Amino acid sequence: MAPSTPAQAKPMRADTERTVRTILEAAERVLSADPAATMEQIAEAAGVARTTVHRRFASRDALIAALAAWAAGRLREAVEAARPDTTPPAVALYQVTANVLRVKLGWGFGMGALPTDAPEVARVHADVLAACERLFARARDAGLLPAGADLDWARRVYYALLHEAIAEGPEGDAAVDALATRVVDTLLHGIGTGTGTGT
Repeated sequence: MAPSTPAQAKPMRADTERTVRTILEAAERVLSADPAATMEQIAEAAGVARTTVHRRFASRDALIAALAAWAAGRLREAVEAARPDTTPPAVALYQVTANVLRVKLGWGFGMGALPTDAPEVARVHADVLAACERLFARARDAGLLPAGADLDWARRVYYALLHEAIAEGPEGDAAVDALATRVVDTLLHGIGTGTGTGT
């Protein structure tokens, strides 16, 4: 799938798409380490000529906007890959969580590079929100959440748990998988024992 950039009018050739992806991946690495990094530093990290970067992106701002759109696209793909509308809700909830954690950890700079109301980012966030709402409704209908659960509150708690999980900075697939399990378990079962105090 070609990166989605504001100025893109038609699908890119495969070699062009590979070059753009290489530049965007390098930009994510370099800008995560140094948000003030230059186009020249990004070109060097990508292993391409500076002129190649400038030919693909008219300015540093254009590169960052493309990076944000690309990262947003990865987020949408991460949610869609879990098939939240057809996979059993418990499985889908875990898979969405693991997939989203990987994207947010791998594309952290790009995910925060544009405000959430930027058109290309807002569209993705709206799609992800809608998918999340449908998944939470399915989870309630399947008995994973109480019948009277406030789904908006549950979603906001889930987002907060994701935020805290990302702050843990897990490295490696096993660590991400374990953290995804912890997020889902905390969402569905909480922290307490459920026995109450009797008062």
